[in-house]
Amino acid sequence: MAQYKSELLRLLDERGYIHQLTDAEGLDALAASQVVPGYVGFDATAPSLHIGSLVQIMLLRRLQQAGHKPIVVMGGGTTKIGDPSGKDESRKLLTAETIGSNIASILKVFERLLTFGDGPSDAVVVNNDEWLGQLGYIDLLRDVGPHFTINRMLTFDSVKLRLDREQPLTFLEFNYMILQAYDFLELARRYDCRLQMGGSDQWGNIVNGLELGRRMEGHELFGVTTPLITTADGAKMGKTAAGAVWLNEDQLPNYDFWQYWRNCDDRDVGRFLRLFTDVPMEEVVRLDALAGSEINAAKIVLANEVTRLVRGEAAAKLAETTAAATFAGGGLGEDLPVLHLGPDGMRIGAALTELGFTASGGEAKRKLAEGAVRFNDEVLSDPGQVLTLDEGAEARLSLGRKKHAILKR
Repeated sequence: MAQYKSELLRLLDERGYIHQLTDAEGLDALAASQVVPGYVGFDATAPSLHIGSLVQIMLLRRLQQAGHKPIVVMGGGTTKIGDPSGKDESRKLLTAETIGSNIASILKVFERLLTFGDGPSDAVVVNNDEWLGQLGYIDLLRDVGPHFTINRMLTFDSVKLRLDREQPLTFLEFNYMILQAYDFLELARRYDCRLQMGGSDQWGNIVNGLELGRRMEGHELFGVTTPLITTADGAKMGKTAAGAVWLNEDQLPNYDFWQYWRNCDDRDVGRFLRLFTDVPMEEVVRLDALAGSEINAAKIVLANEVTRLVRGEAAAKLAETTAAATFAGGGLGEDLPVLHLGPDGMRIGAALTELGFTASGGEAKRKLAEGAVRFNDEVLSDPGQVLTLDEGAEARLSLGRKKHAILKR
């Protein structure tokens, strides 16, 4: 590990957040001498972020833990355009009302993970529509446009990916990098923001922003990116066969959220404890060294700690209790996902897909053929079977040893 003077970079380095730094020595000196306001931007394309965004939220938490000021930038303006980074196709354009509703929903998670207020290191939330929505198009072109060349913009991965695959990149999306760069300039003006942080796919956008701030107003700005977070088997963080792992309870039940972490690959436990929890490093090292069946204790710590931070103490305790009742006692834990059957019942394949246990009817058929599906303790194999219950009754539907749900009538 590098030898940093500032608590901020020591903390980020020790826990595995640093992928790229624009000027490590300059940022280290600044963070060692004063409170540094730093931001991460989040577009509001859905009512919840998923765990692929959690590392960026934790970056803001680490910034605050090191005594600096987090700025949460909600992309009320940029969401109207859509970030092309890492996307194969254009996003559907959202209305202002939908974007506003999404922002209100997304912020619930930040309220758990950051301390907001008026103090020097208290977090603040800003909406980039405050300034982007006021920009006159001609003024923007005249003032900011000369600092961007089409030649260079065409070299960015977000543009090259779309062009290489012969997928359309709209002129609207092409402007996204200019507006994100302008965000950094405006935040420097309004909040003396000196640092932008983001995932590795944001490196070009971050560099654009700090160069714009230097060219237009002589600001000394800095950037940090995190590595692309993948699971040990190479899958992108936040995606499962059943869909995204959402941070908000409205999009994913607490038990399912807890189970995602409890079921992670043994090889990921130590890294995830570093990135997504406040467990002290000495304890992380001890837990990461556990082997065989003992690693399950570390996974439970991971699941409890992440769920406590993101969903609250009560959610973590209930999920753990439910898991213990389900696995050890064979009972029906009260926090399991629930599916209500109508008087005519539901086909087994539809029930599995509705619960998110399988991604499609085809996958449900395969799991049934493998003997992996149980209704209470009875193994089911017929994809045409209809599950029915008497009025007021309930039963357990299981896929393998790790996925369980309560069926009710």
